[in-house]
Amino acid sequence: MARTIQSLERAAAMLRLLAGGERRLGLSDIASSLDLAKGTAHGILRTLQQEGFVEQDAASGRYQLGAELLRLGNSYLDVHELRARALVWADDLARSTGESAYLGVLHQQGVLIVHHVFRPDDSRQVLEVGAMQPLHSTALGKVLSAYDPVAHSEAVESAREAFTAHTLTDLEDFEGVLDLTRARGWAADVEETWEGVASVAAPIHDRRRMPVGAVGITGAVERVRRDGELRPEIVAAVRDCARAVSRDLGAQRF
Repeated sequence: MARTIQSLERAAAMLRLLAGGERRLGLSDIASSLDLAKGTAHGILRTLQQEGFVEQDAASGRYQLGAELLRLGNSYLDVHELRARALVWADDLARSTGESAYLGVLHQQGVLIVHHVFRPDDSRQVLEVGAMQPLHSTALGKVLSAYDPVAHSEAVESAREAFTAHTLTDLEDFEGVLDLTRARGWAADVEETWEGVASVAAPIHDRRRMPVGAVGITGAVERVRRDGELRPEIVAAVRDCARAVSRDLGAQRF
């Protein structure tokens, strides 16, 4: 029988530990759980971090899984229930609005894009699956922050960087936007993250009525808005898509 490589076995065990336990684990917790010396555990973590498979929270020093796992894991994404349920509906959303459609989930202190449908105009575009977006300034992030308590706490506790002159960085203003999002069931980003770009997003819930993600569109401001207001047909299309995916996931309210 061929011999196994111990360092790879330990790295795999470390990834399984981070995937199955708390959101973040400290070095001592990891070393103790895997019966490793701290120096050995730290060396493996440092290597995994350099490759993007593990991320370290700057404030606490704790470790969690990195986004690179999803960038490499197209086979995983293909069987991911949320993405699988949203595929057809996201295609319909992009087709009906003429804009790019995105499906995002909470990851670390941001939004991880797990599905992206190109704008149906044959223009040159870049696939953004695996990209990270901020929680406080994007429509997807606001939706997650409004409905997911973990996302809310991370958005509140982390620094709210001003990407443009329109970005809301004040906590009271941000909480007001989240209240509005919950009241109307959708969120918007009008040049808060990128100049000239606007987005609309709505929440996706599962059979337990738990928020599991958000779906939305992004496009040029002049296309997404009309007479200074977000086009109501785009808002309606995004909300209909979110409801459809939620229904497919077993949410009864829709």
